[in-house]
Amino acid sequence: MKIVNIVPGFGGSFYCGNCLRDSSYVKSLKEAGHDAVTLPIYLPLTLNGEKQSDAPVFYGAINIYLKQKFPFLRKMPNWMEQIFNSPFLMKYAAKKAGSTRAHGLEEMTISMLKGHEGYQKEELEHLIDFLKHHEKPDIVHLSNALLMGLARKIKDELNIPVVCSLQDEDVWIDAMDDSYQKKLWDLFSEKARDIDAFIAVSHFYGVVMKKRMNIPDEKLNVIHVGIDPEVFDMSAPAFDPPVIGYMSRMNEENGFEVLIDAFIKLKSKAAFKDVKLRCSGGQTGDDKKFIQRQVGKLKKLNFLDDVEFVEEYREKFLNQFFQPLTLLSVPVLNGEAFGLYQIESLACGVPLVQPALGAFPEIIEATKGGVTYAPNNSENLAKKLEEVLSDPEKLKLMSKRGRENVEKHFNSRILIRKMMKIYEKVAMSDE
Repeated sequence: MKIVNIVPGFGGSFYCGNCLRDSSYVKSLKEAGHDAVTLPIYLPLTLNGEKQSDAPVFYGAINIYLKQKFPFLRKMPNWMEQIFNSPFLMKYAAKKAGSTRAHGLEEMTISMLKGHEGYQKEELEHLIDFLKHHEKPDIVHLSNALLMGLARKIKDELNIPVVCSLQDEDVWIDAMDDSYQKKLWDLFSEKARDIDAFIAVSHFYGVVMKKRMNIPDEKLNVIHVGIDPEVFDMSAPAFDPPVIGYMSRMNEENGFEVLIDAFIKLKSKAAFKDVKLRCSGGQTGDDKKFIQRQVGKLKKLNFLDDVEFVEEYREKFLNQFFQPLTLLSVPVLNGEAFGLYQIESLACGVPLVQPALGAFPEIIEATKGGVTYAPNNSENLAKKLEEVLSDPEKLKLMSKRGRENVEKHFNSRILIRKMMKIYEKVAMSDE
């Protein structure tokens, strides 16, 4: 069976768990002996400047933006499209802050969901042609529900099933103008009928999207995100000194300020004056002023020397990042559908302290590798960090259990087998 995964490229300027999950998924499929290909759309699939896929980029971000905004460019000649899709301009577009900002892209999102009826129908034809004559897949797997507009044409032209993952689409839609909310969710429900099977990355998120998209029970599946535990080196939590870690894009939505403020409260206590903070995950142009404000707080209290900002967050550098940590906390303000960094951290023996939001309680319950707190603010996080750091034996136990349960329940080899059963099921029903 040949599987083509269509994923949005993101330029690699920050740690995007969903994007990293997409790129590592195809790698896991190949390692399991399956024929799998990644096709990026919008932007190249890169991470910290390192290219993750050699496939051409479809729906080039600059082209589709210009065609959406300026009707006279919808018939631009091929040579002009090639210029806008050049590596130099695509790299430039990936660095722009607006490439990850939902607000202002409402009409573009609607057009993409409309598929062959939208303004990007020529790009869809290019994609269909490539699938027909170059890849010839048995199944297409869409990275997220924002790509559902591709499904109908793929099914009609290639006569194959289309599977779609569900991972944090609500964050994108809910950040858009209120006047578009109902129209977008209605369109989601309509396009969901073109999908043969949905794969939610957590039980929590499956419930959320089942309700919002009116997904029938028989189409909804839950398969957690997996990793290869053998890639990660297990070590006991560090205590001399205690080090709190953060691995995600450093912005307000991911709770970076909550953690900074909690760190300041904790470090202001005599018993925790030696605690340190180690942060990684990158940023976009939108985040620079926000990060500068956090740095200013630390500098004012003479705490900045105890905070380390690590630029590298590619998989091969993760062991180096996690090894000095005592625990990890990424206090995302509203939670999220999964949080890949949780599994990576636990695989390295680093326990979690997470807000009781989104899928965080589900993952911590399944792994026994951490604790939660509520509500999600700096005061409660500081109290929970103090409690956990004061109990080394509990930290060691969570470290051991976390690693063991990642091997048992979040191992990509096990999860790939579950995914293949769904592929085989929809392939048989599609015949």
